[in-house]
Amino acid sequence: MKAELIAPCGINCSVCSSYLAREAGLPVRRGKINHCPGCRPRDRKCSRCRGHGRINKVRFCAECELFPCEFLNRLESRYMTAYPLQESPIGNLRHIAKKGMRSFLAAERKKWKCPDCGGVLCVHNGKCYRCQEIVSWRG
Repeated sequence: MKAELIAPCGINCSVCSSYLAREAGLPVRRGKINHCPGCRPRDRKCSRCRGHGRINKVRFCAECELFPCEFLNRLESRYMTAYPLQESPIGNLRHIAKKGMRSFLAAERKKWKCPDCGGVLCVHNGKCYRCQEIVSWRG
């Protein structure tokens, strides 16, 4: 887990199916397997901060006076209900703000560690891209 893989919105890109597929060298298959290096490595800024007039002034959304905004609340709801291994972007941001990045990354390493091989579990499908067969981001 690397600090540069924590997106401005609090999503940990290192547990995303598109990032894990890229790291595992799985071939891209349209609609099934995508590749992504993460938000920060692509120099992706939070598009919502642009609407707040705060672009490039905050590193994480928790630093914004509008935190948590409507966008983050929707993202939180989706991640907490749609995926088998729940992820709380707002909780992630609060952890970082309160305890720092080092503490957050240590907790993430423990949370997402594959019990079989020590690899990383995927937030989207709950699978380890190191030791389990992956045919799509859904399963």
